[in-house]
Amino acid sequence: MGDFTLQTDQFIADIQKQFGIIGQSVAIKKAMKTLIDIASTNLAVLITGDTGTGKEVFANAVHNLSPRKDRHFVSVNCGAIPETLLESELFGHEKGAFTDAKSQRIGFFEAADNGSIFLDEIGEMPVATQVKLLRVLESGEYSRLGSSKINKVNVRIIAATNRDISNAVSKKTFRADLYYRLNQINIELPSLRERIDDIPMLFEHFAKATCKKNKIIYKSISNDAIKTLMSLSWDGNIREFKSFVEKIITLEKGDFITPEILNKYLPEPPTEPNYEITNALVPIRSSNEVMSNDSLILRTLLEVKNDISGIKQILGQFGDALVYIKNDTMAINDYLAAYDKNVDNDFIDYFADKDIPTIKDMEKELITAAMKKYNNKKREVAVLLGISDRTLYRKLIEYEII
Repeated sequence: MGDFTLQTDQFIADIQKQFGIIGQSVAIKKAMKTLIDIASTNLAVLITGDTGTGKEVFANAVHNLSPRKDRHFVSVNCGAIPETLLESELFGHEKGAFTDAKSQRIGFFEAADNGSIFLDEIGEMPVATQVKLLRVLESGEYSRLGSSKINKVNVRIIAATNRDISNAVSKKTFRADLYYRLNQINIELPSLRERIDDIPMLFEHFAKATCKKNKIIYKSISNDAIKTLMSLSWDGNIREFKSFVEKIITLEKGDFITPEILNKYLPEPPTEPNYEITNALVPIRSSNEVMSNDSLILRTLLEVKNDISGIKQILGQFGDALVYIKNDTMAINDYLAAYDKNVDNDFIDYFADKDIPTIKDMEKELITAAMKKYNNKKREVAVLLGISDRTLYRKLIEYEII
């Protein structure tokens, strides 16, 4: 059994190398196993996953591991073709079928006969075109636009989407019968957030490839810099990460990458809510706008009473304000009074004979407490505080929390 497992792992590794699929995470191995199991069949395949997770790479692997590998592999981005032209592009048209149809043209399906066709962003396909695609799946039949002649085609369909197709089905924007036919086999690709352990391997791969392309020497990356990369949210997944690695390696000419160098290339976080420093920390908003968590905060404050240890919990609700205000010193009683003048005096009296902490001190204590509570899970802490992953990382460095 052990030898069989080793052989299987080696086979998967060989396939990954062949198609440039990087990673050893459980999620990637699961996707690879499904790929290898179904590649030799004629079943329709639906590849799902966020944008930038490598759906076309997997589609290409499905084709090239199948008996159809010596035939055409035609890739079509359904979301990039106008709805009015998509049907013509897929199934072809006759001369005079529409104004600009000056000659007969074969479609993508005809070009892919006996091979495979990859329909990317299948969720963007118009319902009218979905009907004709379903016909191809069920009988292999189609007609060119402007013709009543029935043509036959033998094509394996591999589709991909970053949308929740089942939700589109419930909203009647995607046909249920087509979804079931396309989804005979599902390969689900994980986001980079779900496979952060693969980031060191991915960085090495993209860095070395970039150095080879630009004929420069790669001098590696520090462990701390890798930890920084693993703490960030790569919303663009592999595509975004690859672009980032190529940029930093090229501009730094392959030099050893440290956190300080890395920080120069990290994009600025998105614009955050605007806050004004007045006698109290109050977000700028219209008179009709109410923060959704105000009432929750007030109720929490009123329930704290003599339990001074609850201060950290209360401040946790104000994380989004605290992170973006300046390092001005202000009294806690002014801060609380801005929300409700009837807050228990016990809470305010706690600071009566003590030094008033600065906002910076409070911010550091807040972040430290949140990191401890969530076992240093930065993404969960960032969500709790209402800030971006990158902003949290900068604060952790600033306050020497990590």
